[in-house]
Amino acid sequence: MPIAPRPRSRRALLRAAVVPAGLAASLVLAPLPAAVAAPSADALISEVYGGGGNSGATLKNDFVELANKGGAAFGLDGWSVQYISAAPGPNSQWGVTPLTGSIAPGGRYLVGEGAGAAGTVELPTPDAVGSLALSGTSGTVALVRGTDPLTCKTAADCAADPRVRDIVGFGTAVVHEGSASVAGASNTASVARKAGLPDTDDNAADLTAGAPSPTNSKGEVAEGSTPTGPTEPGAVRIHDVQGRTRLSDRTGKTVAGVPGIVTGVRAYGSKGFWIQDPNPDADPATSEGVFVYTGSANPTVKVGDSVLVTGKVTEYYPNFTGGSQSLTQLTNPAVTVVSAGNPLPAPVVVDTRNIPGTYSPAAGPDGTVNGVALDPEKYTLDFYESLEGMLVEVRDVRVIQATDKYNELWVAADRQDQKSRRGGVLYESYEEPNVGRLMVQQQAPVSQQAFPVANVGDVLTGVTNGPLDYNQFGGYTLVAGTLGALQDNHLQREVTAPTADRELSVATYNVENLAATNPDSKFAELAAGVVTHLRSPDIVALEEIQDNNGAKNDGTVDASQTVAKFVAAIKAAGGPAYDWRSVDPEDGKDGGEPGGNIRQVFLFNPQRVSFTDIPGGAATTTAVDVAGTGSAASLTASPGRIAPADAAWTNSRKPLIGQFSFRGKKVFVIANHFNSKGGDQGIDSRFQAPVRSSEVQRVAQATVEQAFVAKLLAADKEAKVVSVGDFNDYQFSPALTTLTKDGVLRDLVNELPEKEQYSYVYQGNSQVLDHILVSPEVGYAKYDVVHINAEFAQQASDHDPQVVRIKP
Repeated sequence: MPIAPRPRSRRALLRAAVVPAGLAASLVLAPLPAAVAAPSADALISEVYGGGGNSGATLKNDFVELANKGGAAFGLDGWSVQYISAAPGPNSQWGVTPLTGSIAPGGRYLVGEGAGAAGTVELPTPDAVGSLALSGTSGTVALVRGTDPLTCKTAADCAADPRVRDIVGFGTAVVHEGSASVAGASNTASVARKAGLPDTDDNAADLTAGAPSPTNSKGEVAEGSTPTGPTEPGAVRIHDVQGRTRLSDRTGKTVAGVPGIVTGVRAYGSKGFWIQDPNPDADPATSEGVFVYTGSANPTVKVGDSVLVTGKVTEYYPNFTGGSQSLTQLTNPAVTVVSAGNPLPAPVVVDTRNIPGTYSPAAGPDGTVNGVALDPEKYTLDFYESLEGMLVEVRDVRVIQATDKYNELWVAADRQDQKSRRGGVLYESYEEPNVGRLMVQQQAPVSQQAFPVANVGDVLTGVTNGPLDYNQFGGYTLVAGTLGALQDNHLQREVTAPTADRELSVATYNVENLAATNPDSKFAELAAGVVTHLRSPDIVALEEIQDNNGAKNDGTVDASQTVAKFVAAIKAAGGPAYDWRSVDPEDGKDGGEPGGNIRQVFLFNPQRVSFTDIPGGAATTTAVDVAGTGSAASLTASPGRIAPADAAWTNSRKPLIGQFSFRGKKVFVIANHFNSKGGDQGIDSRFQAPVRSSEVQRVAQATVEQAFVAKLLAADKEAKVVSVGDFNDYQFSPALTTLTKDGVLRDLVNELPEKEQYSYVYQGNSQVLDHILVSPEVGYAKYDVVHINAEFAQQASDHDPQVVRIKP
């Protein structure tokens, strides 16, 4: 996947600046003119037509169509589309059409422009209206932030203008992207982006000429573009639409009279229905099912209807910027119901016998698996893709991720995936992802049909079946029409062993954006975790303590009310009267939920341990250091922050370190919260191998902390150091390898039995994100991950806490 970087143009740099935080690092560019550049993450120009009303034209108006490839709405207030002639002279001016509103994720936005005397067909209702008179054959259109006319008149100058988001030059236009303008525009032909809306910053490579197909934000097309309901089956079947790769070679084309049986209906969210051909071909790589997208309209068909569908073939990425797989769909459909009550095609039973053991094929020349021919007998991702839209079935499957607030859960379709001690599946390496993980949703809204509330280890007994989909958060999804019955296996929350009198217990707990504004019930649940399940440790390092007013972004950074409320809740639960220490961050500088100002906090039981206060710790102005040697070695600030001004901690939490005393012995505790995995491509990404862009910063953070611990150990080789927290990475990751370099720290999770090595569950994988590490002289260490949250539908936090008992 990685491509050697090249110096980027000014416009390319500006484009990267507007993608979500953490994503830009994963967009890798290659040299022009090979036309392999970073794709636009969201808004771009999808189609331009200047022949409206000209001789021979059907449409009365010119138009510009925009599209949004992103996963969130793209606001257009204050933006414009602008046009200039093909060969602008000294007096040439850019014409401007202001825009308003927004483009929905995966949606279109139609800008109607000037009309001519000819043509018979009106555009579908435009989302914005202008009066620009585009040339039918040559010119340049730009998507611009702002409404002031551009002044650039060359390709280089326009590329350097920070207001320019996208440019399409057609015909003989001087201003264009890449090697050349796109050819072929005429009174009867527009220029439009190819399948998948590619944007390699090369107009000639990204766009092609064809029949105009204007589509507005409601999914409406020009009159006559979508025929009335078909009466006879056409020549195209579903397997022809799906093809042998992930992208249909019929993308952008209208296919008529495609026959199928309705196998599922979804009347909420992404509305539409699935159809499947009961007469499959002999090719296992071609799916026989497809989703028919009805836009904002509720589907009128029923399961068992035999239908004929005429519609436009499109490719939809539920999360384009996250690297998701594409879903092939039929859109703007005209549907004829031929008969009702037909038997459904037999579902494909998905289990250990047919799920391949190798997860993904190698990527093609573009770094994705999009164009690679499917081999469903060899690769897991190809196997699932070959069943896209088809009825699939699982039987008596174990729940490996609890029901979430969106009424989804994950099951293990393959019984050979590595099982955790409590029923999940373990994520043990990048090279061998678990192949049998499937998300389960249901077709009916929860208001009509209850969704099972399951914990890890429970079982969906009997049959669960429905069409196979792909969801916006990543993962192939069985959208169940039939749900198995829930077998409750009575998973219990763990309680750690008690701490002996001469043991010091140190715990870490990510309390998931805890703020004073949260309900008392959340504080009570978290407090019960500390008191009952962790047995009131001597020291508790907390992650994700927010400021006093939580996500309200008003400059508040003080968290004393949040901590005081938590301390009171612990005492009310029967715990000790904890004291606490922390360092307030700078406003908005440590990442996390905007306005929340999350930070780490030490709680400690003053009846068991004392905190050594050393003034000087600050958010960024003063870095903690080491003073003295041997038994006199100490911190220069306690509490303090390790190298807070280092670039490794940009927009991330800085490690909090404190010096404690237990039975007259010094103990140095570091509370960590490394940067998140935001922006990483998923393991099921169309990019293979997926890029873990956030890993770079975590390795830098680990490097800084490892050097500090090494310095402390150089001053006192017998120093007792305990480093705890949410490191947002796995025990086998480069970040943890860096942190334990030269043996300055050892990661205690590796000393647990293999089946107990996890603290978090994501996409059905039980994995390690939280760690406790100790320096060599700590020696004796009884370590426990206390499973009270991650495996349960009812969670006080999404992380399990951890505790270690040592004898300093």
